Amino acid sequence: MPSSVMPMSKQGDGHPQPPAAVSTTALRKSYGDKTVLDGIDLHIPAGSVFALLGPNGAGKTTAVKILSTLITADGGQAQVAGHDIATSPDGVRAAIGVTGQFSAVDGLITGEENMLLMADLHHLPRQEGRRVTAELLERFGLTEAARKPASTYSGGMKRRLDIAMTLVGNPRIIFLDEPTTGLDPRSRHTMWGIIRELVTGGVTVFLTTQYLEEADELADRIAVLHDGRIAAEGTAKELKRLVPGGHVRLRFTDPAAYQQAAAALREVTRDDEALSLQIPSDGTQRELRSVLDRLDTAGIEADELTVHTPDLDDVFFALTDNTLPHQPKETGR
Repeated sequence: MPSSVMPMSKQGDGHPQPPAAVSTTALRKSYGDKTVLDGIDLHIPAGSVFALLGPNGAGKTTAVKILSTLITADGGQAQVAGHDIATSPDGVRAAIGVTGQFSAVDGLITGEENMLLMADLHHLPRQEGRRVTAELLERFGLTEAARKPASTYSGGMKRRLDIAMTLVGNPRIIFLDEPTTGLDPRSRHTMWGIIRELVTGGVTVFLTTQYLEEADELADRIAVLHDGRIAAEGTAKELKRLVPGGHVRLRFTDPAAYQQAAAALREVTRDDEALSLQIPSDGTQRELRSVLDRLDTAGIEADELTVHTPDLDDVFFALTDNTLPHQPKETGR
């Protein structure tokens, strides 16, 4: 990890943490000589989206399997929905839903039959099972295809059916292990809308993904898993600030205004040929306002202002490849 990139505290503001839907302390798991999880600590508030990022083989799926009681940890502790995963696995299972990387849909039967089968597994009375099935099929836009074999469904439809099946038991915590892998962009955006709707309804979502844009769009907090450890954790905005290189660039068409701005602003990098100035900035509103206030005080107006900020791609590469990104991304203003 670069010296400029440090793990972030989950309580950086000094306030007490809200009740956790999922929490872990020093969670460990090895397979033979390979350590997959090397003491991870997590605190995921109820009613939020938490994204666990990491390269292939980083241990994301292993973490989900442990927390959903599919496999046991080698050490550490974890609570899910207030239940200890080791001493109260039945309590955990009753509170959660899990959608894995690969569809659990049975293609030989219809979508409706898949749903009713799940209702039977949850021991719902027949009438209740049919009511829940009808409601969820409608909610996920699958009513018209309900009586067609699931093998005829598109990838996006199968993933929607997957999540609908997960919701039959009315879980309060849902683990989504790379839920949009293999989906086209339109289906991916549809899935994002579904996830946002779930959280609005009070569900906690634990999401693993390789799509950094997905984590940026959805997650309240993000953790990057690397070499079995949490390399950094925070909001998307906090993580982006870990990577240096952000700046504001001002461009001018009037050479006199350019010279005045260069004199009025501090720590500027000049490009006399392009009539542009570059000022280090973390992209926050406060820093941007400071630059604009200094220009206003001097009676100067830039012709173009762009904010260059690192994105999650930059953070991911810095944390997992031990290399800093080449160029932060640019946003016009």
